[in-house]
Amino acid sequence: MQNPAIEYDYTVAKWFSYLAILFGILGMGIGVWIAFELAFPELNYVAGEYTLFSRLRPIHTNVVAYGFTLSGIWATWYYVGQRVLKVSLAESKFLQGIAKLHFWLYFITALLAVVSLLVRYTTSKEYAQFEWPLDILVVVIWVLWGISIFGLIGIRREKTLYISMWYYIATFLGVAMLYLFNNMEVPTYLITGMGDPLHSVSMYAGTNDAMVQWWFGHNAVAFVFTVPIIAMIYYYLPKESGQPVYSYKLSLLSFWGLMFVYLWAGGHHLIYSTVPDWMQTMGSIFSVILILPSWGSALNMLLTMKGEWGQLKENPLIKFMVLASTFYMLSTLEGPIQSIKSVNALAHFTDWIPGHVHDGTLGWVGFMIIAAIMHMAPRFYKREIYSKKLLEMQFWLQTTGIVLYFSSMWIAGITQGMMWRAVDQYGNLAYSFIDTVTVLHPYYTLRGIGGLFYFIGLFMWAYNFYKTMTAAKAIEKEPQFASPMAA
Repeated sequence: MQNPAIEYDYTVAKWFSYLAILFGILGMGIGVWIAFELAFPELNYVAGEYTLFSRLRPIHTNVVAYGFTLSGIWATWYYVGQRVLKVSLAESKFLQGIAKLHFWLYFITALLAVVSLLVRYTTSKEYAQFEWPLDILVVVIWVLWGISIFGLIGIRREKTLYISMWYYIATFLGVAMLYLFNNMEVPTYLITGMGDPLHSVSMYAGTNDAMVQWWFGHNAVAFVFTVPIIAMIYYYLPKESGQPVYSYKLSLLSFWGLMFVYLWAGGHHLIYSTVPDWMQTMGSIFSVILILPSWGSALNMLLTMKGEWGQLKENPLIKFMVLASTFYMLSTLEGPIQSIKSVNALAHFTDWIPGHVHDGTLGWVGFMIIAAIMHMAPRFYKREIYSKKLLEMQFWLQTTGIVLYFSSMWIAGITQGMMWRAVDQYGNLAYSFIDTVTVLHPYYTLRGIGGLFYFIGLFMWAYNFYKTMTAAKAIEKEPQFASPMAA
């Protein structure tokens, strides 16, 4: 049971929860808009250059990855960290101040990042578009989080570090290393003494730049979209279900497997490029091996519900988390399949790739953050969840949206790949590029509709959270379950 002497300080966890909701709506709203732009190109020109796909797409990816997802990660960290370590932020004025500084500096940097991308200050490197002043702020933000992590660990009452803590620490260390190496850049003003002082050039060039970039890019997925989300589900699923983690040993085995294997899979983004062939092959091999630790984690989550599947009927948060685990299994099988050279020859540059990314992001990352925040809400405000029926409706609407999204993109991608490769009896290409665009129009429309369903679900989530905060039935004690580390 929770130690009654500890009064946990949820202030910063609440603030990051608000941001996760805000950035979720903003980032995915832009995503829905640009999805419909592909189906209906005239939407590109609604507000001149500012609504062009090329202008909005980097904002969409960065707001979802570094706005919605990071806010969700930090909301859960400032909740889970205190509880599994059995220490309150309020016990250290220094750490309490660091946590609040972390939030406000992050919020300001996030706003500057959106504005900078909108006015086209960009390095043009996927998932690493921020120019050097913002990179410096990102490093400071990350250091502040590190102080929070190791500061709380240093004053903890619980000797054992629960598995979720391992994953949060790995997130911090992994992103720190990757971000520093990939974002080494020199302001061009220092070299030439002229031009825009905010512009920079990478310290790497050509093939080397590509290798470092996709070492970072794929591991941004590893250490932002995967590792910290596993940290969440290892805490919230046992807490919500009252079931202990199926196998603690399997959780550790999967952890070290992910750490050793994931880091070397990024080369599969550069198959059939100027990168040395042995490195492309290594990326493919490590990607296939990655199935083992990924499925180890996912199966461990699902087996945690062994004998308790009836809870799926009663608790919509269990639905979100169980389906999140299922989408994690799907996505971590699909990615390695796409990395096999013969499959990649068909799939690369097609819409199957964003289909893969989005079934993981929407189904795994999105569902887990939604469930985690709705689990915390009754404990934040000592009120019941306002409407479980609304959560049920949201679950089914968003699940339908994800299925429409990834299935349409699977079909579109394989159709693209086959049409691009088709030749007539003379060896000439059988289809022009515009032929493929015409064929794909209905699938692009379906993708937009699927995204719209998911987007509407975010408003249902926001409304439910707000009503839980302000109008739900008050409870004297937070809901109690058997829980990891008795937190």
